[in-house]
Amino acid sequence: MSGNGLISSVWRRSPAEQLSTRVPSPFEHLRQQMNDILGDGGILKEVVQPGEGSPVPKDASVILHYSGFLEYSDQPFETTTHFKYPPMMKIGRDLTLAGLELGLMTMKRGEFSRFLFQPKYAYGDLGCPPFIPSAAVVLFEVHILDYLDSKQVDDFITMSSDGQNTSPLSTLFEVVSTLRSFGNRCFRRCRYYHAKDHYKQAMQLLGSRDTQGDSETERIKTALLPLYLNLSLTELRLDSPRKALKYANKALEIDSDNTKALFRCGQAYMELHEYESAQGCLLSAQARKPFDSDINNLLRRVTICYKDSLDKEKDLYSKMF
Repeated sequence: MSGNGLISSVWRRSPAEQLSTRVPSPFEHLRQQMNDILGDGGILKEVVQPGEGSPVPKDASVILHYSGFLEYSDQPFETTTHFKYPPMMKIGRDLTLAGLELGLMTMKRGEFSRFLFQPKYAYGDLGCPPFIPSAAVVLFEVHILDYLDSKQVDDFITMSSDGQNTSPLSTLFEVVSTLRSFGNRCFRRCRYYHAKDHYKQAMQLLGSRDTQGDSETERIKTALLPLYLNLSLTELRLDSPRKALKYANKALEIDSDNTKALFRCGQAYMELHEYESAQGCLLSAQARKPFDSDINNLLRRVTICYKDSLDKEKDLYSKMF
C-alpha cells in the first residue's frame, strides 16, 4: 500500500490554484489512466500490481488491506494497514460500500489496485460526517492478499442432513478443507476461539456422514486426523490441557504412531503436571523422531520437572515420618 493516495505522484494544489492554472486535479489526473469497469463512470480502476488466478468469486471471504482517501488529502480517512493481521471480510456481509464490493470482484489474488468511487457507489449524497463530506468522490487503494471461496461451505451447511449425506464425498472433503483453512487463518491471527469453531464444524460434518463401506470410513478417518491435531493445539493455546489431551488421544486412535499426537499428549500432560505420563509420550515420540528439537527440548523440561516432583515427594514423606 502506498499510504498516501495519489498526492505523492501529482501536484498538490488547492482548488483555487487548480482553477487559476487549469491544471487537472489529482482525481482528474488519475481518471486519465483508469478503466471504467461498469460503463457508467461510477467505478474507475487502475491496476498497480497484477494478481494471478481467477477473480474473487461472489460470496468469497477476502483477506485484504485497504485505505480510503479524499481528494487533496495524503492521510487516509480509513485504513487497515496498521493492523497486525489483515482483516478477513465476507463479500455480501461485511462490506458497507457497494463500490468496494463490486471492485473486489474484479480483482485477483495478490493484486493491488486503485479505485475511484462516485458518491452513489461510496457514501452517497449525504456523505458520512464528520469524515466524509456530502457527495464525495473517494479513492480506495486495495491489496488482496488471499481469498477463500466460502459459497460452497455456506450452501453445504444450509442443506438438510439427508442432503449432506447424499452429496458426493469429494464435496464434503472440499467443504472440510475450506473450513480448516478458515480455522488455520484464525489460529495464525491468535483468534483461537474462532479457529476452534471452524475445526469443530468440520469435525462434526465428517462425524455425521453415513459412510458406505470400509474404504469410505478410512477416508473419513484420514480427514479427521489433522482436525484432531489442530483442535489439540488450539485447546493448549486456550489453556485447556484436558481437552487438548482428549483430541490428541482421538488422533492416536486413528494413527497410534503419529508423532504430532504423541507430542501433543506430552504437552498436555506437562500442563497437567502429570510428568511420568508426559515423559512416556515424549519418549515414544522421540523414538520416531530422535533429532526433533521440539520433542527433545520438551523432554528435557519434563525430565527436570519430574525429578523435582519426586524430590519434593521424598522430602514430604521424610517430614511425615
